[in-house]
Amino acid sequence: MKNSVSIWQLLWRMILYTPKLYLADTILWLFIMGLPAIPGLLVREFFNTLTNDSQLNASPQTLVALLLATGLARILAIFTGRVTKTQHRFTMSSLLRHNLLAQLLQRPGAQPLSTNYKVATVSPGEVLSYFREDANQVEDNVVGTNEILGEGVFALIALVILFSVNVWLTLFVFLPLVAIAIVIQRAETRIKRYRRASRQATQNVTGLIGEIFSSVQAIQVAGAEQPVLARFRQLNQQRQRLMVQDQVFTAILNSILQNLVSVGTGLILLTIALSRNAITISVGDFALFVYYLSFVTEFISSLGGFLALSKQTKVSFERMGSLVQKDGVVTATNLVTPQPLYLDNIWGQKPKLPLVVQPYRDTQSYLNELKAVNLTYLYPGTNQGVVDINLTIQRGSITVITGRIGAGKTTLLRALLGLLPKQGGKIYWNGKEVTDPATFFIPPRSAYTPQVPQLFSGTLQENITLGWQQGNIEQAIALAAFDRDLATMPEGLETIIGTKGMRLSGGQLQRAAAARMFVHQPELLVFDDLSSALDIETEQLVWSRLFAASTQDKIAESTWQPTCLAVSHRHAVLRRADNIIVLTAGRVVAEGSFDEIKSFIKEG
Repeated sequence: MKNSVSIWQLLWRMILYTPKLYLADTILWLFIMGLPAIPGLLVREFFNTLTNDSQLNASPQTLVALLLATGLARILAIFTGRVTKTQHRFTMSSLLRHNLLAQLLQRPGAQPLSTNYKVATVSPGEVLSYFREDANQVEDNVVGTNEILGEGVFALIALVILFSVNVWLTLFVFLPLVAIAIVIQRAETRIKRYRRASRQATQNVTGLIGEIFSSVQAIQVAGAEQPVLARFRQLNQQRQRLMVQDQVFTAILNSILQNLVSVGTGLILLTIALSRNAITISVGDFALFVYYLSFVTEFISSLGGFLALSKQTKVSFERMGSLVQKDGVVTATNLVTPQPLYLDNIWGQKPKLPLVVQPYRDTQSYLNELKAVNLTYLYPGTNQGVVDINLTIQRGSITVITGRIGAGKTTLLRALLGLLPKQGGKIYWNGKEVTDPATFFIPPRSAYTPQVPQLFSGTLQENITLGWQQGNIEQAIALAAFDRDLATMPEGLETIIGTKGMRLSGGQLQRAAAARMFVHQPELLVFDDLSSALDIETEQLVWSRLFAASTQDKIAESTWQPTCLAVSHRHAVLRRADNIIVLTAGRVVAEGSFDEIKSFIKEG
């Protein structure tokens, strides 16, 4: 892991997130582990009673009854422990998934996901493997700490008892521990390599599944069903091979650890048999020694498995850390940062959700002037992007960016809004520098519609309001020229639009996304080629209504007066724009009104 925090520090931070729940789970586990210690004493007294060496005046029937009572108590403790352990497991995995999602949402929206383990980007389907397999791996390791702690405590108690029976025999118990430490040390590299490969193979499969489901129509139109299925089978076969390799190696390692313990136990018993003249113990003490020996040997075996599990967990932390890396630095610390989770507790009580405040317009969101100075962003490993862009946008104005395909128009919008991390330059809102554009340019300050809008598989109203109060939804729909389409829908705003808005046409998708921009009346409206899926008549209607809104009485500040920044090639839009910026190869080559720069403008 490329940071100074070790796997043990990360696990410890997760443990401290729910100390009470962890402590309760640990106490119950200690109780579960402690109850089996009582039968050992009862067994010794039972055998000593048969040889008249018992120091208790208890009948065999009494000892058997106590043994059964101990078993029933352990069953009850195990049932209770399952409740606390399930709650603890779910809390740990929820914290990890919450922080992983939060870190992903904090990334610039247009920056593709990538990791250190592959050059290509990571698809949404591949990300699922991080939330599933890797989170479960860490969960297993965290909740396993109290189990190994409980086993360790009673292994220590068992050692004390074994030393009281015979010192030299007890010293033999530590031989398997030394062997296990050597095996784990030698196998560390292979453990991590196999686990990383199997996780990557699973990621490839989930990624392809996600791409298949999102591109069913394209696959059918191209008649590519068989090649896609062949690729799917190939990835599954690769995953099968790597998963089997990982699981077989893990099974072999566990088998070696268990056999080392078993061999060590056999050697101890063989020593007792061969040295019966030098080692003299009663039948009861022998039974006690054999019984408590299992506590120590099982702990040694569990410790070896726990150490191997920790090596695999380190791989999971590295994978998740690489997914949310910043500036090339892999860190997993933020993944274990304490955060409020709204989960039912073990008594079924639901915590109160935080009060979500709806965005509202205030004096800080009011726009007088937006200015960018020497704004620069280049895509990694290339010289493509935008360089030294200077622009000034006044309140109520309409600024249009135009240029040939690949000139950098979309990149400029994304860099300005923080969807791509700017590499140079400064942005000012009313003369004050915007240090974090990604969190600043949100409603009610600004709203953005990309070339390909993203809608959800809910109702039309849910997609326009996104869970907030309706606000000016009728006005927003009218401004987006969506009112006539809405009138033809029997369900109206309750119309289910399907996955990614599949029940809407391309133009309806863009206008529904535009209505989502207008509903809260933001100060700055940013369009990336609004007309790409609109017919000329509908586009002119949308822009005429936008121009009308932008040229309202500028003295009446209570009236919404949007400021527009758009990418467009249409001359009807360019002629009515207050300012036009012409881009070529990521640089501004002309700026001014339509008449001033019309020689630079080509038909789009």
